[in-house]
Amino acid sequence: MKNNYDSNDIQVLEGLEAVRLRPGMYISTTSSRGLHHLVYEIVDNAVDEALSGHCSEITVTLYDDNSVSVEDNGRGIPVGIQKQTGVPAVEVVFTILHAGGKFGNANGATSGYGFSGGLHGVGAAVVNALSENLEVQVFNEGKIYRETFERGKVEKSLEVIGETDKRGTYVKFKPDFEIFEVLDLDFEILAKHFQETTFLTKGLRITLIDLRGDAPNEVSYHSEGGIKEFVTFINKNKEPIMEEVFYCEDFKDEIKVEIAFQYNSGFMDNTFCYANNIFTFDGGTHLIGFRSSMTKTINDYGRKFDLLKDSDNNLTGEDVREGLTAIISIKIADPQFESQTKNRLNNTNARTVVENIFGEKFTYYLEENPSVAKVIIEKGLMAARARDAAKKARELTRRKSALDGARLPGKLADCTEQDASKCEIFIVEGDSAGGSAKGARTTEFQAILPLRGKILNVEKARMDRILANEEIRAMITAFGTGIDDDFDVAKLRYHKIILMTDADVDGAHITTLLLTFIFRFMRPLIEGGFVYLAQPPLFKVYKKQTKKDYYVYTDAQLEELFTQIGRDGIDLQRYKGLGEMDKDQLWDTTMDPEKRTLIKLSIEDFISADSIFTKLMGDEVPPRREFITENALAAAGNIDA
Repeated sequence: MKNNYDSNDIQVLEGLEAVRLRPGMYISTTSSRGLHHLVYEIVDNAVDEALSGHCSEITVTLYDDNSVSVEDNGRGIPVGIQKQTGVPAVEVVFTILHAGGKFGNANGATSGYGFSGGLHGVGAAVVNALSENLEVQVFNEGKIYRETFERGKVEKSLEVIGETDKRGTYVKFKPDFEIFEVLDLDFEILAKHFQETTFLTKGLRITLIDLRGDAPNEVSYHSEGGIKEFVTFINKNKEPIMEEVFYCEDFKDEIKVEIAFQYNSGFMDNTFCYANNIFTFDGGTHLIGFRSSMTKTINDYGRKFDLLKDSDNNLTGEDVREGLTAIISIKIADPQFESQTKNRLNNTNARTVVENIFGEKFTYYLEENPSVAKVIIEKGLMAARARDAAKKARELTRRKSALDGARLPGKLADCTEQDASKCEIFIVEGDSAGGSAKGARTTEFQAILPLRGKILNVEKARMDRILANEEIRAMITAFGTGIDDDFDVAKLRYHKIILMTDADVDGAHITTLLLTFIFRFMRPLIEGGFVYLAQPPLFKVYKKQTKKDYYVYTDAQLEELFTQIGRDGIDLQRYKGLGEMDKDQLWDTTMDPEKRTLIKLSIEDFISADSIFTKLMGDEVPPRREFITENALAAAGNIDA
């Protein structure tokens, strides 16, 4: 082993080598999410053309060899020589990081774009670096220009290959199998993303064509109503308490603001924020401005028109956002994001502009619509009363410190390890399964929390009822993170939260109830990769001749096993629940880290996930019936009736 450290150890990575060596720095992950991110990067460049008024059509096509193409009718990437590098501008865009038409000129205004999401100028180059091959064609001035690349390096320089009367850019790339864990793009994930994009860009049409396999598929999205239609779309499985969607837009200090919202009878706050069409998952200054303005405007109106009495406290932000579905979309010339993944907007002036524009428009709306104003304030007052009750229940879930074992739930069988990164907790249903799990576990790092029956459906309950539920309180206390405004993921006591329920209909229902709670009130646990589903076996097969046990997890695996070992001399046991396994069987099949299979949960599309939970667990029956009808045949093989 080399002990000295000198100048020879310092490496300089040229070109796009750094991207290939550390792809996670640029696209977060090389899993399915990172793969889809490549497509979004190229599409976003075309959307930027649309935001600047130069593009109305984008077509995305998926091919059998895992390649994908994106074509737009924008201005086309410039093909002239870029003076700083001496090479064509299109080559610069695809081979040099932080190169593009979105950085601005000496006066601070963007030179190529009025509004753009691709601020960092790395998108096209990163896609090129992480692709096995990439081809770009530019349709401009009656000519077709073409250049090709292999793993980020020029394969064939820019050339004219024909003539055309159209304009725009065509990019076709094949993600690199050396980089990505999977190469299969998901049609539904892409379709939902593009539908969302068209809601945010009035007049833009995005068409997705899937040429893979024997049955080509195609969808096309276009919205003239923009974010008003977006709110209606999100609320389609909810019960609105406002007939119309509120909408306002204005332009101030070089920032365009669009806001749409509608209240529903539910209890969740679903506010989605975008900056230059980019979903800012963690919010930012535009969200802060909207929330502070909404709270102040509602309280001011309530006091002015005597809807809030002297004895009433002011409504809090939490009160006025109960049952709210809102879209905040701003277009800003120089967006400042927290990181390359652009999860949070940091421009300080965005807060002031949003506050002022929304405050003025919303005040006028309330005064013009007193009946709606009354409904909003009455809902807020009901939420405030529930909040007071919830405050008392919340105290029962708080722990003085991580070492204060006296306040841990009595039913919890905790582990001895203090390092949370090494600890895991199994959430199991019932005392029978809990007993088996406690007997099977390794006490050093595995904790067991048995729950009694089905927890409360949080989709239909306010916080006071949620925190009054004994099973939910037990989970909150055991996890150690707190809940809602008190939530702190840094206090998590177990870095693996494993939901281990029976492999039947009841078990699936309990899992859904647990996931609804975690998604609504502890979502960072899913985002951080802390939540897993255990995979207990459905069958135990004993072959008498060989005296060997086989554990099988699906009906399809059972048939495959019979093909291998035959059906003669077979003892078949169908596990109805975890409690039917002895501790050794449960350990071997489901709890042993060396042998078990866990499903790690993630959120690919927050709006789609929200829609599914609303459908399955909300008050509206028709959407749930429709979902069951659509998916019954697919689920039939996995349900033990």
